[in-house]
Amino acid sequence: MKRYAFIDVQNTESTTNQLLGFVIDWKKMFKYLREKWNCEKIFFYSGIQNGDNVKASEYEELSKLGYTVHAKPYFIYKNQDQIIKILCPNCNTGITHKVSRGVKWKSNCDVEFAVDVINQIEKNVGYLFFTGDGDFEYLARNVVEKGVKVYIISSAKKIRTAPRYFTSRLSLKLRNLVAEKRNQVFFIDINDWKMQIKSDV
Repeated sequence: MKRYAFIDVQNTESTTNQLLGFVIDWKKMFKYLREKWNCEKIFFYSGIQNGDNVKASEYEELSKLGYTVHAKPYFIYKNQDQIIKILCPNCNTGITHKVSRGVKWKSNCDVEFAVDVINQIEKNVGYLFFTGDGDFEYLARNVVEKGVKVYIISSAKKIRTAPRYFTSRLSLKLRNLVAEKRNQVFFIDINDWKMQIKSDV
């Protein structure tokens, strides 16, 4: 089967780096997708900081290797400050304190991802979606209806975020889609590929 890969780099790297404890070697990934998955086209969507010549050079090398690279500048947004109330144990006086929650760097390539996916549609083709983001559920559902098989590559590992609360990089929307479309949408745990794609550094 002919296959195309679409990689949400920010989502995938945060999954492997923060949750699974390894860094992807994108050259190894390219070889693995070409040789083991018969991927004819591999699309790479990532953010880049303005003036980051090192990253720009790295992406240029990946483009020469064969990736179709879409890199957009990051935009920075401030997380909402948290207001906490503190009660003095001695005088019982209450005070409020503002805690800065810092900033986030984000580059949204969802539109480029979706347009490329739609532009490549043909029957009897397989799509590899490297993301756990539930925003892509509608896109995956749409292409499945057109005869495309979809493989979701992410991690279903759960993260404890509070004593009784867990979250996962694989959204509930995508989990439900995999369960609903068992013969058309498949989940692959990226941790199963670790030895083939991880960086040696």
